[in-house]
Amino acid sequence: MFRFTDYGEEDAIRLCKELVRIESTDPGSYEGRISEYIYETLRQELGADGVRLCRSEVLTGRRNLLAELPGSSAPAGSGKEEPALVLICHMDTVVAGEGWSEETGGPFSAAERDGRIYGRGSCDMKSGLACALTAFCREAGERRLRQGEKAPEKYRTLRFIASVDEEDFMRGAERVIRDGWVSASDWVMDLEPTDGRIQNCHKGRVWFEAEAEGVTAHASMPEQGTDAILALSYFICALREEVAKLPEDERMGRTTITFGQITGGYRPYVVPDHAKVWIDLRTVPPTDSRMLRELLGRAERAATEKVPGSKFRILLTGDRQSIPPCPKSRLLQSLRQAVREATGEEAVVSLFPGYTDTAVIAGTLGNENCLSYGPGKLRLAHKPNEYVDISDIRRVMRVLRCLLREPLR
Repeated sequence: MFRFTDYGEEDAIRLCKELVRIESTDPGSYEGRISEYIYETLRQELGADGVRLCRSEVLTGRRNLLAELPGSSAPAGSGKEEPALVLICHMDTVVAGEGWSEETGGPFSAAERDGRIYGRGSCDMKSGLACALTAFCREAGERRLRQGEKAPEKYRTLRFIASVDEEDFMRGAERVIRDGWVSASDWVMDLEPTDGRIQNCHKGRVWFEAEAEGVTAHASMPEQGTDAILALSYFICALREEVAKLPEDERMGRTTITFGQITGGYRPYVVPDHAKVWIDLRTVPPTDSRMLRELLGRAERAATEKVPGSKFRILLTGDRQSIPPCPKSRLLQSLRQAVREATGEEAVVSLFPGYTDTAVIAGTLGNENCLSYGPGKLRLAHKPNEYVDISDIRRVMRVLRCLLREPLR
């Protein structure tokens, strides 16, 4: 477990390093060790004084964590209570991958060089996780100290959630919703890397698998077979052209497509009778999965015309809607004020190009107070020599202090 000293910036920096050293790759080691580490840290820090601390198993050996400090604004169920502030961070990272330099010490070294912490997850998002956990424990301690005051200050319920599976199918966020850990009225903030910006809208994320079928034949007589790889190649080219024609959103940009994985064939001397591609689309309004199915159908027809006898099976495997900006969000206004107080600057509000736990919550519950703000730069995530600037951790800790100390209206 981690032992805090003063719950300040230095603690958050040390905790970030400790979390990076615990491998939690997905797929790979997953979140078992880091989940236990965080749970024991919370149990040691918070005890049982009015703090709710629980776990929920999402997948075998993979459990979400919740810690909650109850608010004092109004009795629960009175209809007058302020929304809870929820800090949600995922514990898993992508795989370590190749290409790490000796200077950075490898993916789990948490080496500090030139004001940076290196390692897998340092940016996405163990630095944000460290900030949220440190700020939550600091707030718990400060509330205990204020309990004896004659005119105690009112404060909102504060929840810390550590989730699993964000780097895959986001089943951790889905379970958070089913378990009732968040509601449509809560203020929900993840601490993903946002490069100093507040990001309050998301492109959608739609996944398809497309499989082409052909007929095997000897490579010396290809006319006797039907080349599935060739058919799939025409399909990919046609689909890319179709996506390029989709309408652009003024705020969120264009729908993009990535063919992230492809397999097919047996041996170089056999005409392949199968090939498969995994497709990732990041959508902007008005594009949705229904429109994309029509595009895939046109691409399929174009491919089968080029390669007669080929057939396709297309499966929708993921459908996350785009989340439009909500400029009237109360959380957005409060966070902008906290950034202003902590940094002396106005925060830029922009699009988050990926998909996060808060986007799942916003899309499922219709919650307009969901956004992202955390340390690090998203362009460094998932890459070799991933790092986070220590100055970013310091900035986010200052912003969290201002946000958590905001007086209730």
